[in-house]
Amino acid sequence: MTYRNRFQSGLTMLTGLFVLAVLFAILLYAVTPETPAARGPILLASFIAILLGSLLCILFILRWLLRPYQQLVGEAQRAPVAAQHKSQDEAEFVLETFQSVVAQLQEQRKEIEKFSERIVASLPSGLIAFDGAGLSIAINTPGRTLLEINGAALGESYKQLFGAHEELAQMVSDCLQTGTVYRRTEIEAVSENGKLRRLGATVAPIDLPPERGPRGALCLLTDITEVTELREQVALKNNLESLGEMSAGLAREFKNAIATLQGYAQLLQSMELNDNAEVAAASLLNEVRNLSGMVTAFLNFARPQPLQLEEVSLSDLIADCATELRLQSVIDVDPSLAVRADERMLRTALLNLMRNGAEANPDGDVSVSAAREDGNVVIQVRDRGPGISAADLQKIFIPFFTTKAKGHGIGLALTHRIITQHGGTLTASNSPDGGALFTIKLNHG
Repeated sequence: MTYRNRFQSGLTMLTGLFVLAVLFAILLYAVTPETPAARGPILLASFIAILLGSLLCILFILRWLLRPYQQLVGEAQRAPVAAQHKSQDEAEFVLETFQSVVAQLQEQRKEIEKFSERIVASLPSGLIAFDGAGLSIAINTPGRTLLEINGAALGESYKQLFGAHEELAQMVSDCLQTGTVYRRTEIEAVSENGKLRRLGATVAPIDLPPERGPRGALCLLTDITEVTELREQVALKNNLESLGEMSAGLAREFKNAIATLQGYAQLLQSMELNDNAEVAAASLLNEVRNLSGMVTAFLNFARPQPLQLEEVSLSDLIADCATELRLQSVIDVDPSLAVRADERMLRTALLNLMRNGAEANPDGDVSVSAAREDGNVVIQVRDRGPGISAADLQKIFIPFFTTKAKGHGIGLALTHRIITQHGGTLTASNSPDGGALFTIKLNHG
């Protein structure tokens, strides 16, 4: 039972006793003989009883009214107080205690604010907050890294911070003006070294104090370049597998027809022909052989063979490829670096990349490096050519796509197929120093 209920019960009992005492006095007064000597003591006793009952009720009510204050004083006495001196006056003591409690609450608030700042700083994603005027009020370290910001960057307009990211600046502008929410929007950004990055952006309005404007904007940024590249690699792999399966049968039919054409061309060369006919027969046989080589390469791409895994020394393999192509390559490979792979297929992949790099270079040389990175073996093949256009970067691994006058577009597609069959990845980009850069990542061991 609560104190309020106990008080009501006690007050009811006192009121009932008081009423009974009054009724008893009246009844006693009524049955007493009407003489002053008889009724005088009864009146005096009744008056005293009524007075005492009234005083008890008043004291009980006062105690109930003062109980919250007494509880407050008791809590204040039990509360930790920094100062040892306590005033004898309870009101002053309570005031001092509350001032101490307020000070402690302010300290706790500061600690909470510091904790919030540490949480924001520890987020792996970039966080940038803007007030109603579009000025930055918070930005963490990942946000500075993703935006490549040097300095405080606080108090700057979103137009200045996102000067190189027009799409992101427009998203923040829409959020500040209309409260538009953008969730997991992918945007492209070019870093200072010219590398293309993919960012995942979420922009949402936030409530701010009235002095900072009607609404602010919170921007979360995440670098999803690797995730996007992996997704594109998987999609490309699936598409190439489907294309290979559908085209393998057709390629075999072409190969049979080409073999027949090659036989007729060789038969023509064995006949007595004039000079013009001999030249035509030789040209026909050369074209047939080129077409046969292209179909054979496509069949190798469309019909993957099982891997014969073994320990392969990368330094020896790359040196052999350079010797076979007669390249004066710059090779930077640790002699002890090795991977488990199919040596014949990995050789084919490296030969294709190094041959393409040599053909793109004015001097015909390429540079090849290999090293361990995060549990993987990373092989990079660089050339000094004009590089790859942005439109072609997404197409170079598609069969029959080529920018060469005499190419058939199977080499890079086959190389990509070999690397993915080994459980690795092959990506193409432009080197900051100029030229194309092909990167192979294979699991170490």
